[in-house]
Amino acid sequence: MTTSPAAVSSTRERLIVLSLFLGAFIMGSAELLVVGVLGLVSDDLGVTTETAGWLVTAYALGISLGGPALTALTMRLGRRLVLIASLATYVAGNFWATLSTDIASLLGARVVTGALQGLFIGVAFSLVAALVPPQRMGRAIAGVFGGIAVATALGVPLGTAIGHQAGWRAGFLAIVILGVAAVVITVVVVPPVLHSGTGGLRAQARYAFAPRVLAVLGVGLLIMGGQFAALTYLAVYLADVTGISGATVSWFLLAYGAANAAGTFAGGWAADRAASRTIVIASAVLVATLAVLYVGGSEPAVALLVLIAWGVVGFGLVPSLQYRVTSLAGPGRDLAGVLPASAVTAGIAIGAVIGGRAVATAGVDAAILTGAVICTLGVLAAAATSRLRPVDAAATKADVNETPDPAVIGLNS
Repeated sequence: MTTSPAAVSSTRERLIVLSLFLGAFIMGSAELLVVGVLGLVSDDLGVTTETAGWLVTAYALGISLGGPALTALTMRLGRRLVLIASLATYVAGNFWATLSTDIASLLGARVVTGALQGLFIGVAFSLVAALVPPQRMGRAIAGVFGGIAVATALGVPLGTAIGHQAGWRAGFLAIVILGVAAVVITVVVVPPVLHSGTGGLRAQARYAFAPRVLAVLGVGLLIMGGQFAALTYLAVYLADVTGISGATVSWFLLAYGAANAAGTFAGGWAADRAASRTIVIASAVLVATLAVLYVGGSEPAVALLVLIAWGVVGFGLVPSLQYRVTSLAGPGRDLAGVLPASAVTAGIAIGAVIGGRAVATAGVDAAILTGAVICTLGVLAAAATSRLRPVDAAATKADVNETPDPAVIGLNS
């Protein structure tokens, strides 16, 4: 038996979002855990720090490339089935990481788990679209993203502390233990759902890769690319320009991480009211914060306030971005749900490279200025795409003929 939004009580809806939040929290913690224990991994496996750094890249490639690929391969399977399977396999992948005795094996585990995270997040948004009424979808999306935001602020530091106390494998083992609990909770809480989009991959791709969707994905790439052109070198900036170091830098970064989490949840509320406007306003404020940091970042108080504002708006616009992509894709929402993560990840990777070139050419100040310039382009793109509207349901009526046959629909559990 499948479930529709009208059949889900408000209490059950909150439990569903909470279970998705937990899954995202576990994945967000595992994604960035390796950054905090990179030196330990390097020493244990006998590789250089630069080589160990590929563990971050491998995971990002898994999300951006493997996530959409796995989504395409599992398109005709039920969303609940794919959600549970992706989470369970993700737990197994992190257990694989704890058993790795060489860098090749650990890199393999990171690619696989990255791809599974991309699949899980995309399916989670598909479930949100199927189970949550449209007027609360933004907040539900923020609940999923909130798991990653809270992981950045809380899960990663805790996992790093465990890794330094008991070895880097202990951090991944903690992920495995929490993951097993999350699988059980997901099985109990998440109901079977109606297939939320057009069944065939070709029809899904037609809507998921429509120009209107790609345009909004481009906005996300620019905004996240601009942020990470600056953010990647933030610790260096705080040390060299603001004049703070050691534990004080950690407190500044903690304030930024907490603001991320708060901004994500507030951003869900804003997405429910006006997703397009939220993206434009938040990205404009983001440009202003980076400009203030560039001009006045030598003052610690100014830098701290800027980081808090940056955290709120920089990730507060992400639920609106996901909301817009899912809405604009219409019948292609199952495939489109994973695309924002790919765009964001690509933006992070490209932004870090551009920021690095700016630092090498003109110093760490240039990374902040470069980020502001790229985000300004993002504001212009956000304004240009704000009038795009979802495809007319009547225009897609013919595509309904491409829905799965009854045997496939029976897998929606």
